Amino acid sequence: MIGITLTADQIRNAPREVRQWIEHEVMSGLGIAAAQPPAPPPQAAHLVACSVEEAQAILARIEGVLPAVNVFFELGRPVVSYGQPPVMVFRLLDIMHHTRLQNVGQVMACLQLINQALTDARRDPAARFCDFDEAGHCLIPPQTQQSIATLWQNMAASHQAAEGADFAPAA
Repeated sequence: MIGITLTADQIRNAPREVRQWIEHEVMSGLGIAAAQPPAPPPQAAHLVACSVEEAQAILARIEGVLPAVNVFFELGRPVVSYGQPPVMVFRLLDIMHHTRLQNVGQVMACLQLINQALTDARRDPAARFCDFDEAGHCLIPPQTQQSIATLWQNMAASHQAAEGADFAPAA
């Protein structure tokens, strides 16, 4: 048997797959059953799928809060979906790590701001951009994830086109 000691920073900076493997090994070593894919919470019915236009409206409402913008675009990453109806499942710790926030509380504050932006944009207090489960996951509809990814790609393409126009040779 070989033992390895890792610092918290080494674990935090490890690729997601490595962190998940470490989590599984620790849970197995402690005799804790491995977590099953999270089931959507009962409130999942309040989740609404956002179009690209709605994602853009949400972004316009949060653009002054850079951490919230970072969290918003983090939700455009492709991940696995679970359940019926399907939801995209993001680990709050992964969001924290990728956005370089200090703690999950900051991630939650950003997600609450995004939820509020959707509620305001739709003028529907029951509408939710995202929801959460007890296992530390953020849940969004697949269409919302796709809309955020499309918005990011559109923004990158228009930025690239504008950059290209600045460097176009003179005729």
